[in-house]
Amino acid sequence: MNRQLLLEIIPAPEPTLDSTVIGENAAAVDAARGLQAGRALYFWGPPGSGRSHLLRALAQQTPSIYLDSASTPEIMMSLATSNEPDSHKLVVVDDIQDMSEDQQACVFALYNRWRACATTESAFALAVTGDRAPMVMPLREDLRTRLGWDLVFRLEPLSDRDKFAALKTYAEGQGLPLSSEVLDWMLIHYSRDIRQLFALVDALDQYSLSKHRTVTVPLLRTMLTDRDFLQST
Repeated sequence: MNRQLLLEIIPAPEPTLDSTVIGENAAAVDAARGLQAGRALYFWGPPGSGRSHLLRALAQQTPSIYLDSASTPEIMMSLATSNEPDSHKLVVVDDIQDMSEDQQACVFALYNRWRACATTESAFALAVTGDRAPMVMPLREDLRTRLGWDLVFRLEPLSDRDKFAALKTYAEGQGLPLSSEVLDWMLIHYSRDIRQLFALVDALDQYSLSKHRTVTVPLLRTMLTDRDFLQST
């Protein structure tokens, strides 16, 4: 069974700020926790830095609207130009580097609306992610400048040590102490995505209980080839 199929069978849990592994990104996570209507955040970093994870976690803590390259320009522009009172207090825009010119125009209009109502009762927070710093983004010039209008944070990928510690703590919280051998195997042979690793711990907990066996690397390997169990999770 290939790894992509395994990732589809064992879905990652929805991210939250409490479950976010901070690593070297304490300032960015603190800013996300304290984000208020009328303020904006731009998170950028390389693949694996957790920018989408942090954005989705942020969206979990307040009524929000999520936009990405799959969002239609019509819906995006309607949001950016609406004069109606907002039921949401946060708009998140994920992976802006993947957006078309029409979608970029909508985000430009959204930034203008965000600034225009920042001190009014219609104020909302805006959080955007991209894969590089604002001024080197391959976007229209007027949108590039707006990415830096408020707080900007570079996200650093989690180190293997951070992931090891996070997995160990998470597993212990589930009542499932894992050996260093098992944790090392997971980090080397499974996903680099910490959410997928957490999901693997959850599945391993269920599997060890169903088999009445202690968690070992052979048991983990057996679970990953046990289609019946994986499709029942």
